[in-house]
Amino acid sequence: MKKLTSGFIVIFLLYSCSSVHLVSNWKDPNTVLFHANKVLIVGMTDNEEVREDFESKLKAVFEERNVEAMRSIDLFDVEFTSSEQSEKELSDVEQQLLNKDFDAILFTKIVGSEDKKTLRTELSKVENFFSDDYLEHQGIYYEDDYYETFKVFHAETALYCICVGKERQTIWKAGIHITDPKNFRKTVDEYVKLVIIAMEEQDLIFYKTKEHEVTGL
Repeated sequence: MKKLTSGFIVIFLLYSCSSVHLVSNWKDPNTVLFHANKVLIVGMTDNEEVREDFESKLKAVFEERNVEAMRSIDLFDVEFTSSEQSEKELSDVEQQLLNKDFDAILFTKIVGSEDKKTLRTELSKVENFFSDDYLEHQGIYYEDDYYETFKVFHAETALYCICVGKERQTIWKAGIHITDPKNFRKTVDEYVKLVIIAMEEQDLIFYKTKEHEVTGL
């Protein structure tokens, strides 16, 4: 539990000013360390540009750390992703991955979104008195655009084990909020870094070394 808490603190400090925030972090209690030699990276989105960018950046990080990885965009053909798949068909895919020596799947998806509102103004000056404060903020009563609406996307990244001789299981799941991503490339960069840091904190595939300190990401 202490490790989970310290991990949240480290990630919060690093990403408090980011548009990407870790909001939940679950790890299989029976898994202390998890190592994988070959990982399939899946980014589920109908935006091909975002999908390719996301999967490519994660793949690059995995290979930089000597873990073989493949993008789903290179494995799943257009027909597969454009049509509904049955449970049996997906089970067959998992078996094919096992046959090709994959032992894990890192799966990311957007699970929902909602509109949020925030004040458009910054904190008022400390020396302001009531009349100044009231005059500066009275638009709250009658200005329709006093609050800015922004979109929050709820994403989830999960690590699944498909190791030979082991029961297929969920190793780790993280809930991540993306706040109004206007620059998707910057958001993808932040998301990838956050996922890697969270996995390092849980000793999942990646382990902190001097070469890959959290502050160096």
